[in-house]
Amino acid sequence: MRWVTLILLALILLLQYPLWVGKGGWFKVWDIGRQVEEQKKLNQQVQLRNAILDAEVRDLKQGTDAIEEHARSGLGMIKPGEVFFQVVGESEPAPASAVAVAKPAGR
Repeated sequence: MRWVTLILLALILLLQYPLWVGKGGWFKVWDIGRQVEEQKKLNQQVQLRNAILDAEVRDLKQGTDAIEEHARSGLGMIKPGEVFFQVVGESEPAPASAVAVAKPAGR
């Protein structure tokens, strides 16, 4: 009788092995589920970044405000008829640029 019990117990363990450890077993399913959650988080971050970039592209295509801001701050450009003043103080650092509008002479 003891041999029959041991054989049946071994048979049950052999049948349970693929369920827990084999291909498509519970451990693999748990690991893939964890990977899916990580990928979803990464996808959300990328979608947010893409939405920001899309808004910036639309603004650059339709409006001139963003282009003008980039030209002024990044490239140091000024409009025709404007005079550039940069004030340098000892106590506080001055802003990168200060622009004042001047009327052209003779008009």
